[in-house]
Amino acid sequence: MRRRDFIKVIAGSATWPLAARAQQTSDPPVIGVLLPLSVAAATSNVEALRSGLQDLGYFEGRNYLLEFRFANGQFERLPKLAAELVQLKPAVIFAASPPAAVAAHKATQAIPIVVSVSQDPVRLGLAASLSRPGSNITGLWWGDEQLVGKQLELLTRALPGITRVGVFANLGDPTYDALLKSLPAASNALGLTARVIDVRALSDLDNAFVIGKRENLQAFLIGLNPFFISHRAEITTLAAKAKMPAMYGIREFVLAGGLMSYGINLASLYRDTFPRFLDKILKGASAADLPIERPTKFELLVNLKAAKALGLTFSPSFLATTDEVVE
Repeated sequence: MRRRDFIKVIAGSATWPLAARAQQTSDPPVIGVLLPLSVAAATSNVEALRSGLQDLGYFEGRNYLLEFRFANGQFERLPKLAAELVQLKPAVIFAASPPAAVAAHKATQAIPIVVSVSQDPVRLGLAASLSRPGSNITGLWWGDEQLVGKQLELLTRALPGITRVGVFANLGDPTYDALLKSLPAASNALGLTARVIDVRALSDLDNAFVIGKRENLQAFLIGLNPFFISHRAEITTLAAKAKMPAMYGIREFVLAGGLMSYGINLASLYRDTFPRFLDKILKGASAADLPIERPTKFELLVNLKAAKALGLTFSPSFLATTDEVVE
């Protein structure tokens, strides 16, 4: 299916009347999908999810249905969207991002929920423990407070001598609290001064780069947030115009023209990990008994074209540590 047609299908599915679709919740089973991104920004991940389910013998429209809700980067919409999914009585809900997981958990403690979260699900109040969640939650916790330290370390290795770094954060998102608490220790250990910049809307982006120039920041760390992911093209374009090196949390930013990224491969998780959880629940497993997993691989990508435009040259020793080089 062409990407344009795929987006039309998803967009159309999000507008069907609830009453008509509620009739489809028993046979075949429905998987509710709560995503913080826009339809366009989520396309590659949704394609990977469908592919992974098909590898396990699930064919959409034949032995399962997908119900999507997209928040378009506005996490305040997630509670309402979660409630809509619960009304459809799906067999399981897949909630991507901490705000989506929290919204889904508040909307139902009966329907199993598979989560994709970057913050500790126990600290978020979603599970009693990682080994035995004890609630209707299972899934993957793919980030922690140590991840920001590793991203800052790689920035200092790629850009020797930097001392002042700006950190994009949506301070309206309470799931940022744990990461921000870990930032001072992580930056101090590397001899860095970290300047947190609150970015919640498109109107804040231009000002963030103005702040970077005014305060002589030497690089940016762009935190992972649904808003940032949805607007990765705008962010990487502004970074290039401002001649500002930046570290991002996932490869999609590098593929959009960003300088470098360190984190998990989301498409791989959507294709391999999350379908496996959904399969187990659809076959009768209890989310309370399925351990919340941690990823075993993080990847470092660099964009040599972006580096050249910034007048940067990476050392051979740094390039040797990368998992993928985009040229």
